[in-house]
Amino acid sequence: MAGDLNTLTLHEAEERLARGACSSVELVQDLLGAIRERDGLIGGYLAVNEEDALKQARAADAARARGRRGALLGLPVAIKDVLNIRGEPCTCASRILRGYVSSYDATVVARLRAAGAILLGRTNMDEFAMGSSTEHSAYQLTRNPWNPDRVPGGSSGGSAAVVAADEALAALGSDTGGSIRQPAAFCGCVGLKPTYGRVSRYGLTAFASSLDQVGPMTKDVRDAARLLKVIAGRDPMDSTSLDEPVPDYESFFAEDLSGVCLGLPQEYFVGGLDTEVEKAVQEAIRLCEKLGARIVEIRLPHTRYAIATYYIIATAEASANLARFDGVRYGYRAADPRDPMDLYTRTRAEGFGAEVKRRIIFGAYVLSSGYYDAYYACAQKVRTLIRRDFHAAFERCDAILTPVTPTAAYRIGEKTANPLQMYLGDVFTVPTNLAGICGLAVPCGFTGEGLPIGLQVLGPAMGEPQILRVGYAYERAAGWGRRKPWRSGGAGPAKEAP
Repeated sequence: MAGDLNTLTLHEAEERLARGACSSVELVQDLLGAIRERDGLIGGYLAVNEEDALKQARAADAARARGRRGALLGLPVAIKDVLNIRGEPCTCASRILRGYVSSYDATVVARLRAAGAILLGRTNMDEFAMGSSTEHSAYQLTRNPWNPDRVPGGSSGGSAAVVAADEALAALGSDTGGSIRQPAAFCGCVGLKPTYGRVSRYGLTAFASSLDQVGPMTKDVRDAARLLKVIAGRDPMDSTSLDEPVPDYESFFAEDLSGVCLGLPQEYFVGGLDTEVEKAVQEAIRLCEKLGARIVEIRLPHTRYAIATYYIIATAEASANLARFDGVRYGYRAADPRDPMDLYTRTRAEGFGAEVKRRIIFGAYVLSSGYYDAYYACAQKVRTLIRRDFHAAFERCDAILTPVTPTAAYRIGEKTANPLQMYLGDVFTVPTNLAGICGLAVPCGFTGEGLPIGLQVLGPAMGEPQILRVGYAYERAAGWGRRKPWRSGGAGPAKEAP
């Protein structure tokens, strides 16, 4: 029955499509209805092509009628505006890419198409994925569906918000230092940052090439596993993608955690951690123990250096990657330049936002003569130590449990005047990217104000089967994902118990 199809998960929608209980057209119509009703407040989408989405849905229904099958046939997925989609703009939420239309599909987009997915729309983000609140978009503000006065997190805030608000069944995001997991935690959905190289970066506009990774943002862990299976795998267009077989991640699921050893790092339960967040995470740990997991304490001693290390490496790579945006070949161009240097400098000054310029300047500084060894080279050495910490920890446990963030979603405008305060909010997520390992965010409770709290499950490189198993078992037992932020007449915290 049409009318509430937008509230389904991917696997629930697939089951209905398979037995003829609904059509892809009806599915898209319900999603478009939710977008019209809610996104004026939420601001999760930068663009939705209704006509094209319905055209894709009709084609999927016709293909299904002819007997075609596909992992995502007829299922709509939203795409973060950092991924190239052939024939559509890819602005990265920046003025400097205004007017640019992509001539090719990112590999992950091509794989979605091959699986039969419908590309529903492009989601808002922090400009060039540089931010933790989606307040740095050049085009609009995205709000948290649980409370529109709060941020949705970032940089994949648009993707998290549309999934949480039932304006999408699932979405793709990108994670350089927590940009999938942090907004998933803030918005009460599931976010998976895969192992570096597990998913192709071809067609992902680069922020920091040694840290960036594309991943799914979904309503439950099963959907994350299904979406990862579609987008993962070796890609000859990305030399950093790993030539490893892609398993059936769902085959690792179990309803308990018998035989699983979970590590608790002392360094992630420290001063500055909000009491409600710590309580929810500790309760999640106890539930995992009841499900059969063995809990051990571990050490990750170089965690204290992760933020400084990350913001040296990430900004250095950003300064190099963003040098290509110069007004010469595509995108925004300053008017009436006097000479090439004037064109270049004014285009970048006018086209980039304040946060992007801050990171480019900082990155250029740490790479400059006289400072390279003191900052950048030193940061790379510390990165190696952080990676070794995790390697040693995973010799003692199968996965690691931590908070995703020190606090729940904060108020819009609360941290924009103090960038350092916002950067420190990434303290529990950036080590994962520095080490190149995988991480999963799953809902684990709510604050007294009704704001979601996230549990982070970390695994070793190529450890997605382990973390998805842990996330699935915990999710089924806890039931937090069944709560919804939307109620008739507007956004706000849900009051019913899980």
